[in-house]
Amino acid sequence: MANWISLSNFQSWNSGINCNNLQIGQKVCISQPSGLSSSSNYNGKIFREYIDALYNGVKFTDVPINTGVSFHFILSLAIDYTSSASPTNGLFHISWQNSVLTPAAVQAVKSQYSNVKVMVTFGGDNISGHPVQFRASCVNSWVYNAVSSLTSLISQYHVDGIDIENEHFDSVSTDTFVSCIGQLIQQLKSSGLISVASIAAFDGVQKQYKALWDQYNNVIDLVHFHFYSYPSSTSASQFVSYYNTAAAT
Repeated sequence: MANWISLSNFQSWNSGINCNNLQIGQKVCISQPSGLSSSSNYNGKIFREYIDALYNGVKFTDVPINTGVSFHFILSLAIDYTSSASPTNGLFHISWQNSVLTPAAVQAVKSQYSNVKVMVTFGGDNISGHPVQFRASCVNSWVYNAVSSLTSLISQYHVDGIDIENEHFDSVSTDTFVSCIGQLIQQLKSSGLISVASIAAFDGVQKQYKALWDQYNNVIDLVHFHFYSYPSSTSASQFVSYYNTAAAT
């Protein structure tokens, strides 16, 4: 620690800077940049759980909550496509079992546990067996529709943040994905609607999420490492190697 700045904070405020190769005259941040949520510094003490992805009636009360960590329930999913996976250009609606995971249930678990936040994720792998493609045809209209529809959903369900888990991109360019998602997070955060934003950057879509991170890391708080995307035979040392490779990028 120098001048009361920890190395971990310095690194988080200066993404992409090589601390072993600082140059004379190089500009760096020595305090938290404006717009960077304090929620980005969890010091590893965080547990996140996707809930109701299988639509099997699971309740918040079915999951044991450790009060010693930041605990995020991630409602799965909000979708902007129909059962045939055709795009609706940013008009999101609820896909989780909202007769069980109700706004009142969200409010109750957050009231009971001060360490609990509730997120909503969108994207996902498939719906009714059809791969879900990100097919925004126009950045401006997609962002406008997404902000409008998610504002209503976030307010109704007392949601603290959003998680981006798009896995299939069809013919949509990386630039379009980055612009749509980046502007969405930026607008939701600047309006105070959400305090946390995360991305699910697993193998196979690193190109899209790396580009998103490079341009909008000032408003992205957490990046997932998906242990479940690797075979069950993966060893601990292999997991560590994969994690370190992901963290480095």
